[in-house]
Amino acid sequence: MLIIPGLTALTRMRRGASWEVLRAGVAAVLALHDSREQALERFRLLHNTASLRAGWLEKRLRFQEDLLPLIEARMDAAVDSTALRVRAVIATAFACLDAASMSWVANDGKSDIMDLYDECLAAARG
Repeated sequence: MLIIPGLTALTRMRRGASWEVLRAGVAAVLALHDSREQALERFRLLHNTASLRAGWLEKRLRFQEDLLPLIEARMDAAVDSTALRVRAVIATAFACLDAASMSWVANDGKSDIMDLYDECLAAARG
């Protein structure tokens, strides 16, 4: 069973809100850190340690599979390629988190990571 802090609130979000659900999930996970400094240190460690990065990628791929039904329920089920579209949306959200967190670490946490995430997502969505 998938357990995410704030999952109850995420499951109540309106149909069609897939991007908002994913953003809320990212924000909820980031909020688990005790401080901005702790989050920065953890992301720095994650991005600079190959074994941790590999483990994170494996965990994330499993998590993406767990998110499929939650996001699929918010997308247009009438489209034949829904599963492909859902996977693409989820993968894009995680790629944006990667890009945002890498930039955040490189910038020594000088900006807001959620602002960076939003900027990445806007770029990806065109």
